Amino acid sequence: MSVAGAPLTPVDARPSVAAEAGRAIRSWMLPIGIFLGALVAWDLLVRILALPQFILPAPSAIANAWVTYLPELWASTTYTLVEILLGLVIGCVGGLVFGTFAARWSAMRESVLPFAIAVNSIPIIAFAPLINNWFGLDSQISKAIVAAMLCFFPVMINTARGLLHVEPAALELMRSLAASDTQTFRAVRWPSALPFIFTALKVATTLATIGAVIGEYFGAPSISLGQYIVRYAAYLNLERSWAAISFASAIGITLYILVVIAERLVMPWHASYRTTWEGE
Repeated sequence: MSVAGAPLTPVDARPSVAAEAGRAIRSWMLPIGIFLGALVAWDLLVRILALPQFILPAPSAIANAWVTYLPELWASTTYTLVEILLGLVIGCVGGLVFGTFAARWSAMRESVLPFAIAVNSIPIIAFAPLINNWFGLDSQISKAIVAAMLCFFPVMINTARGLLHVEPAALELMRSLAASDTQTFRAVRWPSALPFIFTALKVATTLATIGAVIGEYFGAPSISLGQYIVRYAAYLNLERSWAAISFASAIGITLYILVVIAERLVMPWHASYRTTWEGE
């Protein structure tokens, strides 16, 4: 068909770069507004109720601690970040490997999963002192292992589930083409598992941060974030403890955002992104 003699040409259904940037900015405006509103309400509450700083410091006092003690906080953050990243690598790689094996062999799945569930049901606060004793109170490896233990289970479960959660028609098609198990894994099972794996990685970023900091509570050099928080909380200097807590939170949030960015780059074909484009 044509209008006034001009042929109609297909139009790309995907939004322009400007439209995509505008949508991203709008999606961030609400959470940022809520966050800033919560900070203002927190500050007003502390001032109206005249709460002492050793009970609940105001955000302005915490921000002042950032500026005053930034070198100390930065040194503690970089020290703990090494443990978090090491724990993420150990836990996620181990979870991917064992999840793949569990999906491939049902006997291993039936024998390993109950044991993994039993270990994961034990609070990590019970494991942390033991691991510190085994690998050393001042060792970063011990804190990384605590973080890895928290990351391992969700990554393993989601990897196995994703590799098994495949459309039967796709498997039938690969069998009709005489594809090998390796070809089926690469072309069908792995793409099907990616959404599950990235979901687990997002959870693992926050769990690794929690695990490393908890491990430091039970023994670590004074430079670590965990010991920084504990030490100044004991001195009732809570604005410095809260400043360290905010830095630990920033690590988890930053790692989460990096995983989200990697997810968009690795699987732009996923239905969630296509749905977003169609809904514009």
